[in-house]
Amino acid sequence: MTTIVIDPVTRIEGHAKITIHLDDDGNVVDTAFHVTQLRGFEKFCEGRPFYEMPSITARICGICPISHLLTSAKACEAIMSVRIPPTAAKLREIMHCGQVIQSHALSFFHLSAPDLLLGFDSDPARRNLVGVIEDHPQLAKDGIALRRFGQQVIAGLAGERIHPSWTVPGGVNAPLDPAVRDRILVALPDAKALALRTIGFFKGAVDQFSDEIAVFGSTPTMYAGLVDDHDNMQLYDGGLRFVDATGDTVVDRMAAEDYQQYIGEATVPRSFLKAPYFKPRGYPDGTYRVGPLARLNVVARCGTEAADREFTEYHEKFGKVVHSSFHFHYARLIEILYCIERMEALLNDPAILDRHVRAHAGVNALEGIGMAEAPRGVLTHHYKVNESGAIVWANLIIATGHNNLSIGRSIRQVSRHYIDGKRITDGMLNRVQAVLRAYDPCLSCSTHAGGQYPVELQLLDADGTMLDSVRA
Repeated sequence: MTTIVIDPVTRIEGHAKITIHLDDDGNVVDTAFHVTQLRGFEKFCEGRPFYEMPSITARICGICPISHLLTSAKACEAIMSVRIPPTAAKLREIMHCGQVIQSHALSFFHLSAPDLLLGFDSDPARRNLVGVIEDHPQLAKDGIALRRFGQQVIAGLAGERIHPSWTVPGGVNAPLDPAVRDRILVALPDAKALALRTIGFFKGAVDQFSDEIAVFGSTPTMYAGLVDDHDNMQLYDGGLRFVDATGDTVVDRMAAEDYQQYIGEATVPRSFLKAPYFKPRGYPDGTYRVGPLARLNVVARCGTEAADREFTEYHEKFGKVVHSSFHFHYARLIEILYCIERMEALLNDPAILDRHVRAHAGVNALEGIGMAEAPRGVLTHHYKVNESGAIVWANLIIATGHNNLSIGRSIRQVSRHYIDGKRITDGMLNRVQAVLRAYDPCLSCSTHAGGQYPVELQLLDADGTMLDSVRA
């Protein structure tokens, strides 16, 4: 038995490694995806006042702190038993759209574009952002501009680009400045043009990746994502829909407080990443995917004009239910366009300047659950408090966690297709990493394994032979 270790996996957020096990003939017999970091937020938040949780949990991630702010605030509002003012919900959604834009731009242009533009087999010394800038300067500039636009939206509304304190339990702590609204509206047409140009480029290039499309996590699974009452995409609010591999609805518009009826959480060996699964189908048969690919599989439409045109073309080309994880990239670009259009609609609502943006209350329930769509998929915060409002228990289910089982299957499929134990090339190993990048994992967010941590200690001799091992 021979083992190939990819450590670290590059161009992802966080720390991970992949092991590939070969038999004596050089064939892949198994693979494993290891997430090697642990955060521990659930434990060190215990004892903190519940109203501090949005600002604390936002520190889980510097790329998608807004998702944690909003989801945590929604959990806190369940504890307060309040409904926030409608304008506050709209302002939160605008900020969330800004975050999705900047995060998706980072994933597509900075992390995956070196493979897509320079080639999976290109020289690794150039297969990076610098190489993209040298060979495709306009696309590189577009990516930087889109990410900057998303961050400027966040900063305009909240005063800070990262970890803003503007979102609070009960709403937001200040109304929208009309000058900020006008400034964002003026910038929207250029952002939309950049999004459309990038989608046009990708549509022209996607057919050259037919081999990758066929094996990049193309095994059918279930899918989950939030939808509104009209079957449109919903990133901030809505109910959770599960569909099966044929697109038929299995659970429709599940409320956040019902998640434990349908979502189980397993721990897996040699990883600090939990493995959620669809409870009615059991573990591991209840594998499902979340994120851009899943969201476009569970909704009937996006709900905005240009994004709906792209949504229709996407499904006409790849089918009612799109299974290949390679198409996370395509779905991400459509979502960027949707967020720009959704933001425009919200900013043009006269009520957006309403000054009533916060509700006040204390502890009216001892438990609260919040749910929203992070850029990478469904995010859940679940808190329990005592009568004084101090956290006594917390559970977080992060988007990349939902995808854990599917990521493992995707890595195995790519490895079995590309890895030849008799002749290992950089391009082979890069494709194994690239299927993980397609999911855009955020591993700093996602390492929230509960219960008994799957730690293994190994005793090796000077030649690397394992003499003994013990699991704790």
